[in-house]
Amino acid sequence: MDEQTRTVYARAGLGHRVTPGTRPAVLVVDLIYGFTDPGCVLGAELGEVVSATRRVLDTARALGRFIVFTTTRYDPHLADCGLWLQKMPGLEVLRTARREVEVDARLGRTEEEPLVVKKGPSAFFGTNLASILISQRVDTVVLCGATTSGCVRATAVDLLQYGFPTLVPMEAVGDRAAAPHEANLVDIDAKYADVMPVEQVLRYLRASGDDPDGRRGSG
Repeated sequence: MDEQTRTVYARAGLGHRVTPGTRPAVLVVDLIYGFTDPGCVLGAELGEVVSATRRVLDTARALGRFIVFTTTRYDPHLADCGLWLQKMPGLEVLRTARREVEVDARLGRTEEEPLVVKKGPSAFFGTNLASILISQRVDTVVLCGATTSGCVRATAVDLLQYGFPTLVPMEAVGDRAAAPHEANLVDIDAKYADVMPVEQVLRYLRASGDDPDGRRGSG
């Protein structure tokens, strides 16, 4: 963050911290091959993001925490892509049954970890994600995924609006280019969620390993 931005944001009172709860979930947004494979038209080299996210997931799994993934996936006719296809024609590769819509295998997703299929940038728009989190009594979300300037940001905004304190491990989110990634991390941290190093998020997950009722995990 440059000094001018820091001064303006400080004067506006931006960037205060959220209060995390004791029943966190990990939400992994669109770490699918369409975005993690640099050979794909929409993809980028996100190996470090995948590795950092796997560290978060391994800790959450060891603690029995709830984990949910998303993918962006369209029918072959692409009518369900709507107006977004005009802005991003490359979305046409994200069709049902194609490799591009599969969660990157390096994350080790299991059948017990739900996969929410979305059509727009936010993981909440037109999906049942809110009801899933509520049903699991989740009170805090650790948000990982791609892209920082697109689906991660849109999801962070909606997490705020749905009332979920959100932590974003900075190494576990990524984008196609450095400038939009960095700018959006600044804005997410200023307005919507707490951006912090992955080690700090892991410490939080471990500290929240038991809920106030003494039950381990999400139950």
